[in-house]
Amino acid sequence: MNRIAAILAGALVALMLLSSMLFIVDQRQFAAVYALGEIKEVITEPGLKFKLPPPLQNVVLLDRRVQTLDSPESRPIFTAEKKSLVIDWLIKWRITEPRQFIRNSGPDTRNVENRLAPIVQAAFNEEVTKRTVLAVLATEREKVMNDVRARLADEAKQFGIEVVDVRIKRVDFASSITDSVYRRMQSERQRVASEARSTGAAEGEKIKADADRQREIIVSEAYRDAQKIKGEGDAKASALYAEAFGRDPAFAQFYRSLEAYRASFRNKSDVMVVDPNSDFFKAMRGSGSGSAPAPSPARK
Repeated sequence: MNRIAAILAGALVALMLLSSMLFIVDQRQFAAVYALGEIKEVITEPGLKFKLPPPLQNVVLLDRRVQTLDSPESRPIFTAEKKSLVIDWLIKWRITEPRQFIRNSGPDTRNVENRLAPIVQAAFNEEVTKRTVLAVLATEREKVMNDVRARLADEAKQFGIEVVDVRIKRVDFASSITDSVYRRMQSERQRVASEARSTGAAEGEKIKADADRQREIIVSEAYRDAQKIKGEGDAKASALYAEAFGRDPAFAQFYRSLEAYRASFRNKSDVMVVDPNSDFFKAMRGSGSGSAPAPSPARK
C-alpha cells in the first residue's frame, strides 16, 4: 500500500510539473518567456509550447490585436487664428516588437497608453497650431490626421508598437468662446430674418399697389361701360319720348309741366314766391293752352 501511494504521489507530482512546463499560445497573442527575470524567447506562432518549470522560466502573454486609445481628456488647442478648439481623438495601435514593448512599458498595455496619450496630444497641438479653423474642420482634416500619424511613427517604434490609424472624433470650440459663437450665429439668423421680413413687406406693398391699380382700372372700365349703357338708354328713352311727344305736342307740354311741378314741390317745407298768373301755373289753372287736351284718336 505504501508503494502504491508513493507511485500515485510521484505521478501527481510529475503531472503537476508537466502542466507547469506546457502552455498554449493563442493566435491572437505573443508569448514572452522569462528566464531569471530576462526575456529568453518571444513566441509568435500559435500552438502548444514547452518551457522550464517555475521559477526557472515564466511566460507572459501579450495581446497582438489592434488596440484603441481614446483621448483621456479634452484640452483646448489654439489655431493659427488664435481660436481655441477642443479636439477628441482616437488612435489604433498594436504590438509589433514584444521585446521592445516589455522593456519600455512592461507587459501591461495601460502603461504604454498612459505614456502615449501625451505624445499624441502634443502631435495634434503641433499640427493644429499651423492651420486655421476652416482647415481643421473641413479642408485639411484628413491631412491633419495623416500628419499626426507620421509624427507618431518614430515614437511608436520606441514603444515596440505600430500606430495603425489616427482619427478625429469631434472638433468643437472651447466653452469660453462657445457663447460668443452662438450669439454671433443668433445675430446672423436675426439679420437674415430681418432681410426676409423686409423683402416680404416690399413684395406685399408691391402686390397691394398692383391690386389697387387693377381695382382702379376695373372700376374705371365698369364706370365707363355703365355710362355708355346709361347714355345709350337715355338716347333710346329720348328717342321714344320724342317720338311719343311728337304725336301729341299738347300732351307733351302738359306732361313736362307735371314733371316741373313734381320737381318744384318735392318737399312740404319748400317755399316759392311766384306770380300766380305766370305761365308756370298755366297747367294748374286748367284753361288756356296749358290745359291737358282730350286724347287724340292716335293715342287710343
